[in-house]
Amino acid sequence: MTGFGAVFRPQLAPERLRAVVRVADEVGLDELWLWEDCFREGGISTAAAALAWTERVRVGVGLLPVPLRNVALTAMEAATLHRMFPGRAVLGVGHGVQDWMGQVGARAESPVTLLREHLLALRSLLRGDRVTVKGRYVQLDGVALDWPPQQAVEVFAGATGPRSLRLAGEAADGTVLTANTAPDGVRRARRLIDEGRAAAGRDDDAHRVVVYLLAATGAGARERLRAELVAEGVADVPGLGVAGDAQAVADAVLRLAEAGADTVILQPTGDEPDPEGFVRFAAEQVRPLVVV
Repeated sequence: MTGFGAVFRPQLAPERLRAVVRVADEVGLDELWLWEDCFREGGISTAAAALAWTERVRVGVGLLPVPLRNVALTAMEAATLHRMFPGRAVLGVGHGVQDWMGQVGARAESPVTLLREHLLALRSLLRGDRVTVKGRYVQLDGVALDWPPQQAVEVFAGATGPRSLRLAGEAADGTVLTANTAPDGVRRARRLIDEGRAAAGRDDDAHRVVVYLLAATGAGARERLRAELVAEGVADVPGLGVAGDAQAVADAVLRLAEAGADTVILQPTGDEPDPEGFVRFAAEQVRPLVVV
C-alpha cells in the first residue's frame, strides 16, 4: 500500500480546520482530504488555507461538483494551487449529488456526459493546451491557461455506478470511492475502471484508486459507527466501516488495499468528538501498521 490519510469532515466548522491540519503536518500524516458538500465549506478555499498552514502534508479535495463550475475556473484554481504548492494538492471532481444540484438550479440532464466533457477539458487545460470544444455542456473557444502547472498533475474523478467508473478509467488519472465501498466493491470498481482504460486505449501511468474507510475509535466507537451506517442505509452491508483499536482499523485498511485500493483515507464519524485526536491516532498508531 502506498498512500494513507484522514478526512476533515465538513460537519466541522471551517475555523476548526487550522488546528486539524497543523496536527496532520506535525504527526507526519501523508494526506488530509477535504470535502465540498453542499452547503458547507468551499473545497478550493479550504484547500488553499490548509496548504498555506502546513509544510509537507498532501491536501486532497474530494470532490468538487462540476455542475457548479465552469471548467476554465476549475482549471485556473487547480493550476494556482499546483504552482503555489507543487506536489501537495490532489483534486477530484464529480457530477455532484443530484438533489443538491437541483437546489441551486445546476442539475444536468446527463451528469455522466457533463463529467466526461469536464474531465477531458480540464486535463487538457492543465497540460497547458489551448482548448476549443463545443460539447453539450462544456464550450471553450481557444482557452489556454497563462499559468499552467509546471509539472504533470493528476485529476481524480469520483465514481460509484458502472458508467461513472468506466468513465473514470477513460478520462481521469485516478478514482475516488466513497466509504460505502466494501472490499468486493473495490474489486468491482477496479474491473470497471480497467474496462474504461482499455476502451480508451490508455496505457499510460497506473490509475490510482483512493477509498474512504469509515472508522471510529475510543469511547462509544461501535455505537457511533453503527449510528452512521444506519443513517446511510448501509448498516447491513458486510465489510463497511470499522470500530476498534489501531490493529482493527489497520486490518480493515489492509483488506481494502488487498482488494485494489492504492490509498485508503480514514473517515471519522460525523460526530467524532476529537478530530485532532483522530488524526493523531491515524498517523501515530494506524499508519505504522499499514505503510511499509
